[in-house]
Amino acid sequence: MRKIWHVFQKELKSYFYSPIAYVTLTLFLLISGFVFFLIFSDLARQTSMGMGYEAVNAPQLVTRYYFGWLSTILLFLVPLITMGVYAEEKKKGTYELLFTSPLYNLQIIFGKFLANLVFCLVLFAGSALLMTPLFLTAAPDTGPTLVAYLGLVLFAAAILSLGSFLSTLTENQIIAAILTFVFVLVLWFMNIFAESGTEGIRGVLSYLSPLRHLEDFQKGVLDLSHVVYFVSVSVFGVFLTYRSLETMRWRG
Repeated sequence: MRKIWHVFQKELKSYFYSPIAYVTLTLFLLISGFVFFLIFSDLARQTSMGMGYEAVNAPQLVTRYYFGWLSTILLFLVPLITMGVYAEEKKKGTYELLFTSPLYNLQIIFGKFLANLVFCLVLFAGSALLMTPLFLTAAPDTGPTLVAYLGLVLFAAAILSLGSFLSTLTENQIIAAILTFVFVLVLWFMNIFAESGTEGIRGVLSYLSPLRHLEDFQKGVLDLSHVVYFVSVSVFGVFLTYRSLETMRWRG
């Protein structure tokens, strides 16, 4: 556990020693802040005109639309987080030091993965501050909001694990970011591809789409099957990363 903690600390510090972390954080806060402003101002406008949403529907509006936008933003920003996890190590040749150090591959993987996830939690904490006006004026139930954030965390963990694996395949960070974005985008629209398939294929492809599983979270509904899906994707990504690192270790 101590070795995982050391890898975690080293990886997390490396983010804030590079401009990538600050660029990602700034972009996320600017875009999410702009989106929340549009949603909140539209709610106020509709209410003032007497043709919009009742106050009790404000939490539902935020969880369904605001968190829906946040998950979309993650599609573009998470590849920036994972692109250098292993690609940069390969480019600098420092991955050889990792393999010769007294660390198991799983310790390296979990340490880096947890650092990535904690950085995402920092992003989400910033987005939570943007919701302060809603809680000050409408005092909504925090339950649906927490469920929506849980969905974001699980979604981020799934993308991070897949992005980490794709980062092991190249030493070019840009290529790693593009591979992650394209791969997750294909999964994202899998439910659209399902419409042209047979009933059996349609069910499988629809299940593979994270968009389908995020919808209930954004409504504030906690369904264990959706949790299992994201955890399974995260475990699968970690497994692929492990196998890739094992191959790299044996090749020397």
